[in-house]
Amino acid sequence: MKRYFGRKLLIYLLTFFLAVTIDWMIPRFMPGDPVSNMLTRTSVNSNAYEVMYDYYSHVFGLDVPVWQQYLNFWASLFRGDLGISTYLFPTPVTEVLLRAVPYDIALLVPAILVGWYAGNKFGAFAARSKWLDNTISPLGYILTATPYMWLGILLAWFLGIVVGIFPIAGAYSFSLAPSFSWKFIGSVLHHWFLPFVSLLLVEFGGWAIGMRNLIIYELEADYSKYLQSLGATNKLIRNYAFNNAVLPQITGLALKLGVIVAGALVTEVVFSYPGIGYLLLQAIQNQDYFLIQGCFLFIIIGVLLANFIIDILYIIVDPRTRRGMMGEAS
Repeated sequence: MKRYFGRKLLIYLLTFFLAVTIDWMIPRFMPGDPVSNMLTRTSVNSNAYEVMYDYYSHVFGLDVPVWQQYLNFWASLFRGDLGISTYLFPTPVTEVLLRAVPYDIALLVPAILVGWYAGNKFGAFAARSKWLDNTISPLGYILTATPYMWLGILLAWFLGIVVGIFPIAGAYSFSLAPSFSWKFIGSVLHHWFLPFVSLLLVEFGGWAIGMRNLIIYELEADYSKYLQSLGATNKLIRNYAFNNAVLPQITGLALKLGVIVAGALVTEVVFSYPGIGYLLLQAIQNQDYFLIQGCFLFIIIGVLLANFIIDILYIIVDPRTRRGMMGEAS
């Protein structure tokens, strides 16, 4: 067991090192540089441009060789310093990310979990009911094939503009300041509903189709036919089939939670929802090296944590994994 987790930890550390290195390199392959973009936005006088360029290049540590920038990046990272955003100067990247993280969690975690639970339940029912299969399967295929962006635009147009029930932009009313009042919380939920529903519907369709196909495959497997020949009840066979089918769904759920930011990018753009996905788009458009690195670092850590959770869940849920590890240890 210790040897297994030791190998896993080494793999995670190596993956983290390589992924973060690539994360550092990607912005620097982009054309242009953040300081020029920053000074262009602030309309600096041409006479002062060169002086200001040299000053800010020094402030952001871009006036040293690339190899030294790389070493400085790792030294700062171990201190918990992700640098200062050029797009939102002089706000530190960590502060910018901490502002956006609650919006991502509040939007994506409920949408993914509710979609996963409802999709798996309905998919399992559809696999053993012809009427449900004929109803849910076409609906699931339509939903899972629907792009987040298109569905979001459609909901915003119908429920936001035509019917006028929900707002179509922002995380709360522009006339309010963040507070713990019922008025502010109500405004947040009002703005949250449309992006939540657009994500939930697509998530539901994908999980329902996946579980329906997996259950059918498991019910056709040799062990199901063997149990049936022994006189086992249909309920017992379906329970075995569901327990086996849910394992890859758990893997998919953990990975979905790991890439929580990337999955909300287009939805956040459509609704101008201030999560990290929307922030990443702004960082790319403004060539903000440090904010791009911070956003991708958040994704990298999320994916690695998700994979670690998968390892733990498989040991708990699947007895075959436990037996394999015990056999390996012996």
